[in-house]
Amino acid sequence: MTFPQTVHITDVGPRDGLQNESTPIAAADKLALIDHLLQAGVQHFEATSFVSPKWVPQMADAAEVMQGLQSPQRQAALRDVCVSVLTPNMKGLEGALAHGAQEVVVFGAASEAFSQRNINCDIATSIERFAPVVEAAHAAGVATRGAISCAVGCPYEGDIAPSQVGHVAALMRDIGVQRIAVADTIGVGTPRAVQAAMAAALQHYDLSSVAGHFHDTYGQALANTLACLEMGIARFETSIAGLGGCPYAKGATGNVATEDVVYMLQGMGIETGLDLDRLVDAAWFISGRLNRQPNSRVSVARRHQVSSRYNILTWYHNLP
Repeated sequence: MTFPQTVHITDVGPRDGLQNESTPIAAADKLALIDHLLQAGVQHFEATSFVSPKWVPQMADAAEVMQGLQSPQRQAALRDVCVSVLTPNMKGLEGALAHGAQEVVVFGAASEAFSQRNINCDIATSIERFAPVVEAAHAAGVATRGAISCAVGCPYEGDIAPSQVGHVAALMRDIGVQRIAVADTIGVGTPRAVQAAMAAALQHYDLSSVAGHFHDTYGQALANTLACLEMGIARFETSIAGLGGCPYAKGATGNVATEDVVYMLQGMGIETGLDLDRLVDAAWFISGRLNRQPNSRVSVARRHQVSSRYNILTWYHNLP
């Protein structure tokens, strides 16, 4: 079996990962997390979202975070890096364009019920609302990406047919969305179900324009990533420290941890351009701000490994 030689990782931690956190995170700490990600070699990340703070309080500092990215030092580090921002409407787009976003993200759902609960309209209406956002973004020279949430399962509808994923992918293609991410928002997918959803999306987009986005509620995210690699998919959205969740999908855990995916890919000989040790540092940094350990087996194992080595060395040097 032939796998992609390289994989493109988009870290969604600063936005998708933090948006559901009840603990307020200062803009300075969000910027420090981004600094850590840049030091680890991340070339594409979601910085924030221009949404109503009434609905997503954690993103109330979107303008402050984006302004912080304009410092000369960060601008040097951001050269050739794609900064993405989620923009649900024209007002959000205006904020993104005013603060230098290179890509904007619109989000739909493969589930009618989830669309109603999440953005208070049906799928068709959501696409109609996104059309002027996409058109204006392209007119400004900004790239567009679409997220198809609940692509495998929905907390209100249950299993989602692959044909629904294909339907939404076609709608997004028709309004000009350049890339899409097929998202298992509540983490119920298993490899064959995920492959079926991906196959439906690939009827409307080519391989280079489709990404996988997997939450790890049932511990299937790495298996689902591998299943996508088997199909030739080489783009994935992951979250440092396994941050994330969904306010409209109770019980859903975070996105698959960036460092866990990178560890697996390195073991398979697949290039990512990312420094695993620095990713682990980033994971422990933001987890410290949240007063917990990372939701990542790799970060926890690496930290214990370092601690064990230190204890062994201490024991050795204290021998009589």
